[in-house]
Amino acid sequence: MSAGAIVALAGVVALLAGLALYERGRSGSREIGLVAVLIAAASAGRVLFAAVPGAQPVTAIAIIAGIALGPRAGIAVGAGSALVSNAFLGQGPWTPWQMLLWGLAGLAGGLLAPALRRSRGALVALGVTVSLVFGALMDVWQLSAFGPALTVTAFAAVHVRAIPFDLAHAIATAAILGLAGPSLIALVDRSAVRVRGRWITAPEPES
Repeated sequence: MSAGAIVALAGVVALLAGLALYERGRSGSREIGLVAVLIAAASAGRVLFAAVPGAQPVTAIAIIAGIALGPRAGIAVGAGSALVSNAFLGQGPWTPWQMLLWGLAGLAGGLLAPALRRSRGALVALGVTVSLVFGALMDVWQLSAFGPALTVTAFAAVHVRAIPFDLAHAIATAAILGLAGPSLIALVDRSAVRVRGRWITAPEPES
């Protein structure tokens, strides 16, 4: 089995584990419907901006989902957005790895939610970090799947060529989270209130 196949298989296993945790959580049909709406929004945005390499909203929306709805929902939104948008942009061996990485973006948003709700700066910093790490790990996957050999030199060569795309990804994520992140989190919070039937108190973010 090639290194690329092993990486893809590991991604699928990790993804299925995350989705299983989500299904075992106390998620009613209406909350799953809210997750589906976020997946649709992220997927539509990615397809709409496909002509601008790297610029897409999936990372930001996955993080927002994790903050507002919890880690399991963040995983589901990130992974589901990759799968759905690739139905339009092209499925391939890269899909499981994208699903894993965007799922982890949602997980990070959920685990760090208290700090991210308090600070807009922390929210933007996480978005930029996740975007750049996403690009670097996709470069690792590309080398492991298609070659040449996964070495430091080969990674550096591939990564340098990908820097413009990674920067576009990071800038788009930072713009969404910096300009609209708190408002979008509040919007999902209000939707969750109606779905779950309870109030969610969100502190005002610092500038």
